[in-house]
Amino acid sequence: MIGASGYTGVELIKILLRHEFFEITYFADSSGEERIERLYPAFRGVFEGKTERIDVDQIAKSCELAFLALPHTRSMEVVPKLLDRGVKVVDLSADYRLTLKNYEKNYVKHTDPHNIQRAVYGLPELYREKIKGADLAANPGCYPTAAILALAPFAKHFDKNMPVFVDAKSGVSGAGKKCSTNTHFVKINENVFPYSPVVHRHAAEISQKLGELTEKEFELTFVPHLLPVTRGMLVDCYFGLQKDLDPLELLYDFYSKERFIRIVDSPPDVKSVAGTHFCDIFAMRNGSSVYICAAIDNLLRGASSSAVANANLMFDIEEGHALSEIAYIP
Repeated sequence: MIGASGYTGVELIKILLRHEFFEITYFADSSGEERIERLYPAFRGVFEGKTERIDVDQIAKSCELAFLALPHTRSMEVVPKLLDRGVKVVDLSADYRLTLKNYEKNYVKHTDPHNIQRAVYGLPELYREKIKGADLAANPGCYPTAAILALAPFAKHFDKNMPVFVDAKSGVSGAGKKCSTNTHFVKINENVFPYSPVVHRHAAEISQKLGELTEKEFELTFVPHLLPVTRGMLVDCYFGLQKDLDPLELLYDFYSKERFIRIVDSPPDVKSVAGTHFCDIFAMRNGSSVYICAAIDNLLRGASSSAVANANLMFDIEEGHALSEIAYIP
């Protein structure tokens, strides 16, 4: 595991420690000088040790699979070296989620164009069979996970004359460990505010995947907000349908065989999914328009538990193995 000291890295460790088939044989960060139990005292007596420096040869000697929880633009430096050495990869950064053109428009010039074209988007509900045969899974972003799961069942029924709006709210852990003006306690406490409205990079990811489903150019207005909570994500979507369809019936049909999608009969809340791999989705009509609400745990379904679900599929293990189904209640 590479990128062990961040929030998603910690959640990965917690899942892998209870995984019957995966064992942590190597964990690293950029410094190679941190002790995990000092960074996170909850690991004392449970999982202790100093992080390694990133060494692809050592990883290849000790691992069949590598989880990369690195900052954007860093994964593309490591992924081709790991794949060349026969190591399968689940990448939690944005480096392999988009088309080359879309990535370079929203991030930087990509240094691994070959693998960005062959990576499989790691959303099992839509790409399960492809993930099973992949050696590189690109884990979806947290906002795109919730938004795409909410909107995918309706993609072929959108009224093209009506806009699609996604109003999203996330716990502050989604911003990562590094403190900023927006994540400073004085700013976030007892406050809710939008950030990077319309131009947030996850808008491109949502648009690209929905465009693949609709088989045409897809645009939406995406506005993310920060909530004064540690974890959890709530996404509200508004759009029109071509026909007089029952949105709840569409959701039930689309996700009838999906263990980790719960169609609920009232708007979901973040507390009911915090600590789980579930995505709860609610829908209702308002005349010609539709309202969809989806809730996930941004650190788990939006990152770490999705990464393990992808790895399970890549190694022919039951998809939900070691993934939590019980929320942090009350």
